[in-house]
Amino acid sequence: MPKRLRRHSAAIIAGAIGLALVGCASGDGASADYSGTELQGQLTIFAAASLGAAFNDLASEFEQQHPAVDVRPISYDGSSVLATQLIEGAPADVFASADEQNMARVIDESLADSAQLFASNTLVIAVPSTNPGEVTSIADLADPDLAVVLCAPEVPCGSAAQTLLGYGDVHVVAASLEQNVTAVLTKVAAGEADAGLVYATDVVGRDDIEVIVPEGAASVVNHYPIATLVDAADPQIAQAFIDFVLSDDGQAVLRSWGFETP
Repeated sequence: MPKRLRRHSAAIIAGAIGLALVGCASGDGASADYSGTELQGQLTIFAAASLGAAFNDLASEFEQQHPAVDVRPISYDGSSVLATQLIEGAPADVFASADEQNMARVIDESLADSAQLFASNTLVIAVPSTNPGEVTSIADLADPDLAVVLCAPEVPCGSAAQTLLGYGDVHVVAASLEQNVTAVLTKVAAGEADAGLVYATDVVGRDDIEVIVPEGAASVVNHYPIATLVDAADPQIAQAFIDFVLSDDGQAVLRSWGFETP
């Protein structure tokens, strides 16, 4: 039976969080050959919500190259939520985080030995297509008459948002604090919020959202690490998927969804 389409489915930074960088994607290497049927089994991936569209594509291509591998529906959520679930015992083979800090939590708990950077991302202001709040800059988000939605501070997109707002000395009283960036974008698209800070990748191809690139966005960059978990059911399959993500072909998929190199 054909596999069903799944829609829901590093030392890194100097001494600060103690990840072991064992390599990163530079995009200038030769594409590896990941085809064949030598791998057989299932793959369970926990990935940051902002990776949803890109990882759905990556998983589909990986399955095509390894027909005997079944990538289970990917668990997407805020990286802090996923890290907590892993620490509490949730089974998974691969963890892809939207920041180094939450990957560090997983490594500190001896759930992974090391991680590799594979992508980066920046923030944009998302407003409904009609821009009812007439938002034109990050300073406008301080207007108390606007309903502004942000990610919670413990989530990577929330931490980045606080840093970006801090650079501009912009003080925002959020209408709500969400546990992942997808929830922020959903509220903005539905007109439940006048604006929200989301990743640039989240608005690729959206015609129901107007995008404003805020001043200072290029200075606040989230770097994404990925790791094989020590209790992976099949470490070879897990590592093969990571190798694919880091390959030229995998990096091309990520770029198509707006991600930059690490």
